Amino acid sequence: MKSSLRSRQESRRVSNGVIIGAMLLSLCVLSFVKARYCATPLGKAEDQLEEQMNASIRMEPEESSPARTPGEEEDEQEAEEENVVTKPPPPPPAVTANRGSKKKKGKGKPTCYMTSKRSERCDASGDIRVDGNRSTIYVGGIEREWRTKPYARYHDPVAMAHVREYTLKALPEPGAAAAPACTRNHSVPGFLFSNGGFSGNLYHDYTDVLVPLFISTHQFRGRVQFLVSGMKPWWVGKFTPFFRQLTRHDVIDVDKDGEVHCFPRIVVGATFHRDMGVDPRRAPGHVSAVDFKRALRAAFGLKREAASRGGGGGATGDGKPRLLIISRRGSRRFLNSREMAVAAGDAGFEVRVAEPDQRTDMAAFAALVNSADAMVGVHGAGLTNMVFLPRGAVLVQVVPFGGLEWLTGVTFKEPAADMEVSYMDYHVRLEESSLVDQYPRGHQVLTDPYAVHRQGWDALKTAYLDKQNIRMDLDRFRATLREVMARLPSP
Repeated sequence: MKSSLRSRQESRRVSNGVIIGAMLLSLCVLSFVKARYCATPLGKAEDQLEEQMNASIRMEPEESSPARTPGEEEDEQEAEEENVVTKPPPPPPAVTANRGSKKKKGKGKPTCYMTSKRSERCDASGDIRVDGNRSTIYVGGIEREWRTKPYARYHDPVAMAHVREYTLKALPEPGAAAAPACTRNHSVPGFLFSNGGFSGNLYHDYTDVLVPLFISTHQFRGRVQFLVSGMKPWWVGKFTPFFRQLTRHDVIDVDKDGEVHCFPRIVVGATFHRDMGVDPRRAPGHVSAVDFKRALRAAFGLKREAASRGGGGGATGDGKPRLLIISRRGSRRFLNSREMAVAAGDAGFEVRVAEPDQRTDMAAFAALVNSADAMVGVHGAGLTNMVFLPRGAVLVQVVPFGGLEWLTGVTFKEPAADMEVSYMDYHVRLEESSLVDQYPRGHQVLTDPYAVHRQGWDALKTAYLDKQNIRMDLDRFRATLREVMARLPSP
């Protein structure tokens, strides 16, 4: 009896073991099949979408056309300048089609190397001859030819298509074709960067050119010659006061001046750290975004260093803090800016409303922003003027309807903290957006913004940036103003 019972129990154990084994085997097979044939990115769709969008972030210039207005090595800190990306992401083929491998025998740095996914630097010393008319830099002793585009937006082929490519090649050997003769000799290093890409839009002026330029050249202490490719004279004139903080020499239009410039050293391309920002751990001398702002203040003669609830930057002298409302002419306009100004006045602010564009005098507008204790504006290039705000000022970014938090975060929210600016979001509700008058209530643009995001940058931009204006809810705005006032430093 016991033997029979034991036999049945053992039989059940075997059967159970077979069933469990079969189930485990089935799970393994299903896992393999799913991984091999059914893999889907949906688990991280938003992360992938955000990465795609970050690679496409660009701001369009205002519709109005701009007004055309008229030697030594750096210190030893330069040795710690760029953290070389040892395995750089491949740049867009359209930009560097003939680049090839960048590895070089030995422990030294290659002549050209990626300093981030957005920026490349070429650095050579010795017999350097720059022939801008031919977009060629002759370098004595280099082993191979290099091609580069000196603009810090390598991840964006649209921008890079408008940047002139320069070739670094070896000087001809004696007896070979004659090397171009020097027509102008320099005793200081040359630094070549581009005025192409998206420059002319204030946000890109700073993110793609001016901040990287500061990171890469401040340690020369003025002993450097700037060479600009694709030079727009009106643009250079606009930022000449800032260039004067970085170089003692006039900027050279290297593409068109007809000279062969000879240097003891050449650096091509500025280093990008992050949007509108500086990473002190990687920057020569460990400078920061605050140091960048300090250079801007010196460039434009801005005297005001700190904001205050008691004002001090305004013209009235009545102890009121000044609020600057940044208005726009195209899309993302405030439809009730006058009512906003009245509400701000009632809340205890001295109010100014301004519409900066490419014709705006840079020095005058910098002084206006520096006089403000708080600034309010819809997401757009005009908010870049936060670089002139005094320490402790409050920036209110009005975020258009459409799930744009990631975009507004990268462009202005994250940089604000590094610039010692107190940041606030004002998220536009559907009822405050002009989109409710353009689409039926059940339309995807109104009901499912993230579905629009998944269609790509162009769809997002068209729906939520190009077509949307804002009518602020004045009760919500008054509450925001109270918080702004509370955040301002006490007198």
